[in-house]
Amino acid sequence: MRLLLQQRPDGPEAPRFVQLMLQADLLGGWTLVRESGQIGGRSQLRRDQYLDRETALAALEKARDTQLKRGFQLMFVQGADAPR
Repeated sequence: MRLLLQQRPDGPEAPRFVQLMLQADLLGGWTLVRESGQIGGRSQLRRDQYLDRETALAALEKARDTQLKRGFQLMFVQGADAPR
């Protein structure tokens, strides 16, 4: 599952983005990958490990909601069971 959020362009600076990805690992756990930065610039990558899918999905939804409150807009959703 993958979500891409982006801020509205404001002034001469490039907008910021946040990408959230939920991936199964080889040992049956789940990884929430968060990438954020300025479009066309450097980005920061952070990985959080979870034992089950429900906990990882709850963390993804919480991260998404936090970014929506900060003014980001949902631009792209990929995955059959993507949260709305």
